[in-house]
Amino acid sequence: MRFEIDNLAEAIRTTKKMLREALPNHATIFRQVEAEMRRSVDAIVRERDVGEAVIPIVRYEDVEAGQVPLELIAKVKERGVCVVRRVFDPAQATAWDEDIAQYVEENHLDAKLANAAEDKYFGTLASAKPQIYGIYWSRPQVQARQAESLTRVRVFLNTLWQAESEGVRHFNPNETPAYADRIRRRPPGSASLGLSPHVDGGSVERWLDENFRKVYRHVFSGDWQAYDPYDAAYRPDVREVASPAVCSMFRTFQGWTALTRQGKGDGTLQVIPIANAMMYVLLRALQDDVPEDELCGAAPGRALSINPQYHGLLIEAMSSIPLMEPGDTVFWHCDVVHAVENEHKGSGYSNVMYIASAPGCAKNTAYLAEQAPAFLSGKTPPDFAPDDFEVDFKGRGTEADLTPLGRSQLGLLPQRANHEEPYVTTASL
Repeated sequence: MRFEIDNLAEAIRTTKKMLREALPNHATIFRQVEAEMRRSVDAIVRERDVGEAVIPIVRYEDVEAGQVPLELIAKVKERGVCVVRRVFDPAQATAWDEDIAQYVEENHLDAKLANAAEDKYFGTLASAKPQIYGIYWSRPQVQARQAESLTRVRVFLNTLWQAESEGVRHFNPNETPAYADRIRRRPPGSASLGLSPHVDGGSVERWLDENFRKVYRHVFSGDWQAYDPYDAAYRPDVREVASPAVCSMFRTFQGWTALTRQGKGDGTLQVIPIANAMMYVLLRALQDDVPEDELCGAAPGRALSINPQYHGLLIEAMSSIPLMEPGDTVFWHCDVVHAVENEHKGSGYSNVMYIASAPGCAKNTAYLAEQAPAFLSGKTPPDFAPDDFEVDFKGRGTEADLTPLGRSQLGLLPQRANHEEPYVTTASL
């Protein structure tokens, strides 16, 4: 169910008035949260300045063996981001990169992009749109999403969340429905094609939608110490403003898989590694220096921008991810602020496949019911601008490329002899 706003300015004014009345000491509470953020930011800056690893690094072999150290898990939860090394063999990732390059070239995708539908999702951000290609169903993407190794990682990430609270089971962490997303292919030397700091998965809705407010109920009540960014209560119930490229699934973590070697300076990912930073963003918009009909620049149907005018403290902690090798993955909590470097100063392509972690819940199952027909026909998934480039593409992944696990992750039951319409479900590894 989508969230609709008839009069945005009036909705913002009314909601801010309501939230301030419910929290008359909002300025005092904000100063407390600001002090907490200052402690987190200073710790990150100190580590970064002396060359320590700001972003936790997990070994896939430890995930597979169920032996990720508890202190490392605690660090991942605190920072809201982690790199998982060697989820795929580097040779496999490199082969996929070559296959995607061929897929793009043989199907003349670059020429088609000139007439691509513009999603405008990043329209309010300071930087332009990066080289993100609107392809979803290449064989490498299909194969990577259904890989058992990546599925194990996604289950591990889902289990970092509190799947049950207040007597309600919010999701099944052992289910890993697939969210078909795009790829990035960034050539060396590209400049001014990054993304300034932002958060996906909802902008003005975080204040205006009743279910989003329930997610942050402790923040808006002033009991911010009780806020747990990993409590899934109400997360599967939030509503988003309808817009191309606004994710309709509940993702515990966004993520991508490296297809090439890339690190700081290669036009790649930066994050503000503070898992609970959203409480600062939410309360900042209630302060007296923010116009009554604004939410620090948030706009419906857009990424939630994090900007120096209002969020300069957080931006101090912006850090580049460590050097990634082909087959490594990086994941960040759905509320973590992230950006893409403006310049690619490296010597080779900076290429990734976007593959997130999502759990089994009614919200996600409903999306699979819409996404599955798009896969079968090669059309663009329902969340994205409807280019439908791949319908006639040679080398596109099809139903024949799916494993039983892949079928279940896309919401397709095992093949039926009578060729009935596929029934939507989800399943775990």
